[in-house]
Amino acid sequence: MQRLILALLLCTLAFTAHATTDAAKPKVRAITAFVRLDRSSYEKQIAEAMAVLNAAKADFARRGYETQTVRIVTQPFAELVRGLSEKEALAFLRSLDDLSQKDGFMPNVGPAMLHDADDPAAMHLLAQVLSTLPHLNASAIIADDDGIHWKTIRESAKLVRYVTDHSARSQGNFQFAATAMLKPLGPFYPGAWHTGAGKQFSLGFEGANLVQEVFAASHGDFDLSVAELTRQLTIHARIGEEVGDKIAAASGWTFAGVDPTPAPLGDASIGDAIERYTGAKFGAHGTMTAALAITTAVKAVKVRQIGYSGLMLPVMEDKRLAQRWAENAYGIDSLLAYSAVCGTGLDTLPLPGDISEERLAKIFGDVAALAWKWHKPLSARLQPVKGKRAGDTTDFDSQYLFNTTLHPGN
Repeated sequence: MQRLILALLLCTLAFTAHATTDAAKPKVRAITAFVRLDRSSYEKQIAEAMAVLNAAKADFARRGYETQTVRIVTQPFAELVRGLSEKEALAFLRSLDDLSQKDGFMPNVGPAMLHDADDPAAMHLLAQVLSTLPHLNASAIIADDDGIHWKTIRESAKLVRYVTDHSARSQGNFQFAATAMLKPLGPFYPGAWHTGAGKQFSLGFEGANLVQEVFAASHGDFDLSVAELTRQLTIHARIGEEVGDKIAAASGWTFAGVDPTPAPLGDASIGDAIERYTGAKFGAHGTMTAALAITTAVKAVKVRQIGYSGLMLPVMEDKRLAQRWAENAYGIDSLLAYSAVCGTGLDTLPLPGDISEERLAKIFGDVAALAWKWHKPLSARLQPVKGKRAGDTTDFDSQYLFNTTLHPGN
C-alpha cells in the first residue's frame, strides 16, 4: 500500500512539474474599457480610454505577456445615437469605426435592445451598420433576470437574416451576438456591454494553450486535471488582477475584474485540448466531462471574476473545432448540451444561406431558454452564408475565422 501511495505521489509530482515547465504564458486576449460617449467630445474620451488601455498593455508587456487586442465599449446603441436621424447616425458611427482603426482599438456599441419593450427601430438601424461598417461590434439581450425576451429574439433573427444578405461574404454577423443572462462589464466580444457612467475596464486571457498542456499531461484524470488547471489559470488571472488594480489606482478608473475563461484562437485550441483529454475526436464520449473539468477549474480561480467565466467553443475561431465541424463530428445540439455544463452557447456557428428567419429565431430561443433555465450566461453568434448550402465550404475572409463545411440548417 505504501508503495502504491508513493507511486501515485510521484506521478502527481511529475505531472505538475511537466505542466509547470511546458505551459507558456497565455496571450492577453482583451483589455476592454467601458465609456459613456458624449458625441460632442468623443474623440477626447476615446483618447483618455486609450491611455488607460495602453498603460495596462505596457504593464503586461513588462511582465512578458503579449496583448492581442484593446477594446472600447460605449453605452447601449440606442442611447448612443439618440436624437440623430438615420443619415446622421450612420455618419457618426462611420467616424467612430474609422477612429478605431486610426487609434488601434476594437469598438463595440453595445446592445440595440436591452429589454423586450425597447423600440426595435434600433435593431433595424444596427442591421444597416453591421452590413456596411466592418469593425463595429454590437449585441442584443435575449434573456435576463426578468425572463426570455421573445420579441428581441425575433428582431435578432431579422437582423441576422438582413446582414446575411447585405454584408460582404455575409461576414457582418461576426460582429453581432445575442446574449442571455450575461452581466455587464465582461471583456469578451461581441456581447460586452454596460449602462453606467463608464471609466471602467476588465480583461480576459487567451488561455487555451494552458488547457492543452494540462490535459496532455493528465491522461484523462479528472481530479488531477481540475487541480492543475485551476493552479495554472490562477497564476495568470492573479497577475491580471494585479495589473488591473495598479492601473486603476494610477488612472482613477475602476477595474471590474478578470474573465478566467481560457479563450481559444487558431492553434491555441480548446478543441485540441479536449481531444488530448478524451483521446478521441471532439464530440466523442468524454467531451462533456472535459467541458466540465474546464469550467470547474475556471470557477475555482480566486480572483474578481467577470463575464462568462466558463468555456468557449467558437466553431470557426478554433482550428480544431472548425476541422471537426467539417467532419460532422458534432452539431448544434451537441454544443447546446455542452453549454449545460457552462459553455458560452453557439459561437461563430456556420449555417446555410437559405436558413429561414423562423429557424434562426428558434435557435436563438433555444439558447435563451437554456441560459434562463440554469441562470447562466450564454450567447449566440450565428453566421449563415449567402448562396451556400449544406456541403459547401464557407469563404469568410478574416484572420480570426477558419473556413469549414456547412451542415443542414435543421
